[in-house]
Amino acid sequence: QVQLVESGGGLVQAGGSLRLSCAASGRTFSRYAMGWFRQAPGKEREFVATISWDGRITYYADSVKGRFTISRDNAKNTVYLQMNSLKPEDTAVYYCAADDSVGITAKGSNYDYWGQGTQVTVSS
Repeated sequence: QVQLVESGGGLVQAGGSLRLSCAASGRTFSRYAMGWFRQAPGKEREFVATISWDGRITYYADSVKGRFTISRDNAKNTVYLQMNSLKPEDTAVYYCAADDSVGITAKGSNYDYWGQGTQVTVSS
């Protein structure tokens, strides 16, 4: 069992930056690929970024590529999402998720554990 707690959300102006953190419980954090997803009001949840268990492989949605960076620190059981050049359309609740399988995936249905989410609001 893995419990995930996101933090770092808030209100920021367009062009600004935020860093989200996701702290995981349990000693097996390093075995999981991790992902970030987001859901805006009235829209379906969408994939943002994912990182392999060892941090060597990352993959991003086209909408955030070049602006967002996913990373992890297995010693701290934490995954991060650095978000730069934020746009109003990035406004959403951001969720981290853990995937107990080999490889990385953008499919939310493949993820086994989810956090409660943190709100990110970007004003124009």
